[in-house]
Amino acid sequence: MQTKSRPIELLSPAKDLNCGIEAINHGADAVYIGAPKFGARSAAGNSLEDIRELCEYAHLYEARIYVTLNTILKEEELEEAERMIWDLWRVGTDALIIQDMGITRLNLPPIPLHASTQTDNRTPEKVRFLEAAGFTQVVLARELSLNEIRRISEATTVPLEVFVHGALCVSYSGQCYLSAALSGRSANRGECAQYCRLPYTMVDATGTEIVTHKHLLSLKDMNRSDQLEALLDAGVSSLKIEGRLKDAGYVKNITAYYRKKLDAVLSRRPEYRRASAGRSTYTFEPVAEKSFNRGFTPFLLEGRTADITAFNTPKSLGEPVGTVKEIKGNSFTVAGLKQLNNGDGLVFFNRKGELEGFRVNRVEANRVFPLDMPQLAPKTPLYRNFDQAFDKLLAKPSAERKLSVEIEFLDNPFGFTLCMEDETGARIMLTEPFAKELARREQQDNIRTQLSKLGNTPFEASKVVVGLSENWFVPSSLLADMRRRGVEMLLEARRARYPRETVKRVQPSVSIPFPERQLTYLGNVANGKARSFYQDHGVEQIDPAFELSPRKDVPLMFTKHCLRYSMGWCPTYQKDKSPYKEPYYLLYKIRASGCSSTASIVRCWYLKVENYENAIVRTDKNDCPVKEAMIRLTKVFQQ
Repeated sequence: MQTKSRPIELLSPAKDLNCGIEAINHGADAVYIGAPKFGARSAAGNSLEDIRELCEYAHLYEARIYVTLNTILKEEELEEAERMIWDLWRVGTDALIIQDMGITRLNLPPIPLHASTQTDNRTPEKVRFLEAAGFTQVVLARELSLNEIRRISEATTVPLEVFVHGALCVSYSGQCYLSAALSGRSANRGECAQYCRLPYTMVDATGTEIVTHKHLLSLKDMNRSDQLEALLDAGVSSLKIEGRLKDAGYVKNITAYYRKKLDAVLSRRPEYRRASAGRSTYTFEPVAEKSFNRGFTPFLLEGRTADITAFNTPKSLGEPVGTVKEIKGNSFTVAGLKQLNNGDGLVFFNRKGELEGFRVNRVEANRVFPLDMPQLAPKTPLYRNFDQAFDKLLAKPSAERKLSVEIEFLDNPFGFTLCMEDETGARIMLTEPFAKELARREQQDNIRTQLSKLGNTPFEASKVVVGLSENWFVPSSLLADMRRRGVEMLLEARRARYPRETVKRVQPSVSIPFPERQLTYLGNVANGKARSFYQDHGVEQIDPAFELSPRKDVPLMFTKHCLRYSMGWCPTYQKDKSPYKEPYYLLYKIRASGCSSTASIVRCWYLKVENYENAIVRTDKNDCPVKEAMIRLTKVFQQ
């Protein structure tokens, strides 16, 4: 007996309506977009009307729209959030991605709830609890290995969602309080100031400088395009692209890139199937390196890799294009295989290790004439972070998504009948009374031609069958009118058939116990309903969220990024022993412009790096015994 195939979802980001539509056009099975308020990217809110329009467009292809409402909520915000959720349900939203458990205690419509990665989902016990509590999809922590994902999948039945591409937070999501402590801008409130992207100086316990002015907490961007099949085999059902602040060009390119990669897997693995309908065609060849990236890493998916960090810059590198070969006057030659074009933007690391860029004025074979000649040296690696020709392609309409439809044109005693059936089984029949008369010319070719003209509709004809009892004359105007009305009827049939998911709420019960009996500030409990949720599930002691009650001398970040490993001093993986005395500190300081004296420092803080032995997550047998690192704030002062 054949087992039922599992639907696999490619989930793309959208900062606005246009990006959402382009994600659908370029092959997304689902799109996640910010709510009008309370999303984890406060700068990426969207109106209800825009979300309604996006839902209507996506649902034509059976693609889903998930709205992010994934911040923690204050007591006075719950009522507004409840009203907004009902509005989101009415405009067609398929699911909410949430962090705050207080939302589950509101008066909600039957809308599915997805557990955001900010709920810190990294153990079978936690995910099993969320499934029992009524969540219909769970977004796993980015740090999990394939083995850890597989163990969660084997212990649960809820669909699992993982990130496969985009920017990486150095901390476990939902467990970073650095921004809140230093500026009052909370990541859990959608206002992260991204202190992890700043340059730091690393010193040891004696004050000796180890590394100066490097982006020691900045990671490369994730790229798991070569591990998609392994992720599906580990139990993943939704593959998520990061980027709700990215532009339409990024969404187009990266969505198309993963669509093609994923389709190649699905074509040879019948146990998996696509989660939506339609087929996208492109005017360009997608290349991941051509969109914003800090360099790529699979990030701990198969254990620790040699380099997950982007210490030199948090800016985009783009794609490698070669090395400087010969410098001559105001030009230089490039040793590389990539074709450069007038207007391209190139970057390189200068002698100080800083990223520097310039614009290409013109290119003659492999000789480049910059607009302003930079200080280059032979053998310097070059990167292109702006491809003029590629950008022009993406600025135009660059994809079409079509549903295949079979068309049949018949006669009947009173006139003619048009039947249309699309690839999902939606079917219509349209009968038009018409006085028939025999034609002088053969009609079948013209009938097929006219009915195939589906133009700007979501459909394309895969087959047109003409079944006339005689060579009846059929005017082109009649065919065009029947085709137009048939398309309208088929669109309406698709809307009526859309399989919108609804859920029944699970009643709170201690028989579904939360995995822990005590929640510290790490539980992010910011309102009474969230507190009630955890109490209903057996939690006995609950501390308020950090944002409600800031604490001193507590860990502000939890991360699997290990500075000792990055420096080559890991006692498990590396042989070299550190010549410096622990603990290590990260120092950040800004001096007033043009000043060098100590008195000119306008802001300064130290971050203490500590090993965290009391790990929350079990690791693979051969993984590093230092399960996590803590970043602890030890001093903050301003002048």
